[in-house]
Amino acid sequence: MPRAAKRLSAVLVDIALCALTVWLALCLRLEHWVQLTPAHVLAIMGAVLIALPLFIRFGLYRAIFRYAGWNAMVSLAQAMVLYSLFYATVFTVIGIPGVPRTVGVIQPLLLLVTIGFSRLVVRYWLGGLYRTMLQREHLPGILIYGAGVAGRQLAAALSRGSEQRLLGFIDDDDQLQGNSLDGRTVHDPAELVRLIPELGVTDVLLALPSITRQRRLDILDTLRHLPVHVRTLPGMSDLAAGRVTMSDVRELDIEDLLGRDPVTPNTALLHNLIQDKVVAVTGAGGSIGSELCRQIAACGPHILLLVENSEFALYQIHRELEALFDNEASAPGVQLVPLLASVQDEARIAQIMQAWRPETVYHAAAYKHVPLVEHNPVQGLRNNVWGTWVCARAAQAAGTANFVLISTDKAVRPTNVMGASKRLAEMVLQAMAAEPGGATTFAMVRFGNVLGSSGSVVPLFREQIRNGGPITLTHPDITRYFMTIPEAAQLVIQAGAMAHGGDVFVLDMGEPVRIIDLARRMVELSGLQVKSEQNPTGDIEIQITGLRPGEKLYEELLIGDNPQPTQHARIMKAQEDMLPWSELQALLKSLEEAMELNDVTTLRALLQACVQGYQPTGEVVDWLHSSPGSSLESTRV
Repeated sequence: MPRAAKRLSAVLVDIALCALTVWLALCLRLEHWVQLTPAHVLAIMGAVLIALPLFIRFGLYRAIFRYAGWNAMVSLAQAMVLYSLFYATVFTVIGIPGVPRTVGVIQPLLLLVTIGFSRLVVRYWLGGLYRTMLQREHLPGILIYGAGVAGRQLAAALSRGSEQRLLGFIDDDDQLQGNSLDGRTVHDPAELVRLIPELGVTDVLLALPSITRQRRLDILDTLRHLPVHVRTLPGMSDLAAGRVTMSDVRELDIEDLLGRDPVTPNTALLHNLIQDKVVAVTGAGGSIGSELCRQIAACGPHILLLVENSEFALYQIHRELEALFDNEASAPGVQLVPLLASVQDEARIAQIMQAWRPETVYHAAAYKHVPLVEHNPVQGLRNNVWGTWVCARAAQAAGTANFVLISTDKAVRPTNVMGASKRLAEMVLQAMAAEPGGATTFAMVRFGNVLGSSGSVVPLFREQIRNGGPITLTHPDITRYFMTIPEAAQLVIQAGAMAHGGDVFVLDMGEPVRIIDLARRMVELSGLQVKSEQNPTGDIEIQITGLRPGEKLYEELLIGDNPQPTQHARIMKAQEDMLPWSELQALLKSLEEAMELNDVTTLRALLQACVQGYQPTGEVVDWLHSSPGSSLESTRV
């Protein structure tokens, strides 16, 4: 419609409302349906003649009705105040024969309500509010599990957004169930099966930051078979800054699926080898190395040496720690020294150790991806064994007091070169520790998979679920130990502080996890179903691809069966066999000769001779050994 026609329509509607409200006021006053008389018509004309000039004066017909908001309502209220005064003066104070005086009071109130309602109807219809309300019905329906402070703050954050629709709360507290929070009911968790189809629930947000991991696991077990996507808030320590927002909501990580609470670290053990000392971390940019740097920096070393072969990884961890120190006063006075170096470069490592003379070294530099090392065994051995040997000799020559090797559960009865190389690195340190006259205390800390590390299955599975599948799994029976990176780093530091020389420490990793069960949980907690023969209409298929070269079904933490307890509940001390330095040195020399020739067959045989339990599986898969046109003789040349 033309703009003039719209304004004329609004004027005609207001005239009609003036007449209607006068008649309604008369009916209310006289308590019966009134037939209009000439006096009543005079009251209607008076209403129109007073209202229209005021409405024009206050710009009520200049407003674009579909966008009329608070300012338009204020203008209407101001116009109606003046209208009420004028109308009441004429028909109540002065009085008109045939018109009850109360009409002068009742009619302006009715006119305010009807005029305001007309504007709201126009805005609702023309402004698209009805379409918005209809669209909201198709938004994801949210139930918040937890009606505490975090849950209420999360509800407030949801109400400010337009991407989800809050349907109510779930809480285990009997006293809260059935009550209303901000107009939304708190339901019993037992009602979820009924509520999901009834309310159209698509997502459940866990707002339970203070519960234990075991309790979280119990709740997730009740939710995993329901067709809802489950997300969570982080723990209380992460939310200590204040108000909860939707950005705090995250996808479930595997630590949410593991029912184990971390043990509070022993502060004395954490600080013993670090506080006010020069500390070096090799592999400082890796998953474990970077977390070690964060934990060490928080313990107040004098100097922290970041030794890393990857320029980009070194840049990242150095920038992160610098930003941390700028924003927090938790580590004042710590000098960060980023050092580019390969642990295989004996001259460079020796220069670093002699220049800075670290009192404690954490050796986290290693190649750890099993199939890659299996395809590149010589480089795996050079980095993991000779790199450890180079760093240990350089640290010993520089007078380092403590040298801690980060090892792996794959070193126990290994089936792959990576595991065998890590066990051989342990044996090198054991033999060096047994040599008389050494001033350096060597220790090894052995643990399983850490969550979120490079190559972890969790981000891979999440990406595959996001892409609609399939999830690829090497074997249905494969199991692994899991631990969070911060917990592993803390335990490594504490274990190193308990070393006396040649110690092999083993971290308590809890119960092993079947990877296929983990995959199923991740699918189900994403609100999807696993596609299988029993459920051919499922969403995500799990494909079994077969074990990769050198991969084991089960991992172990001990070679022997005689672990000894330590002063920390989650750290054990293993009693592992070793070779004296004289014997080990001869084997290392033979290995080095085979490595120079890339004689992988001889490498395997020598590793079997020195690493207890090493049983390689399958054929040699070294890329150089199996390359077209290559042979052992041509490699020797």
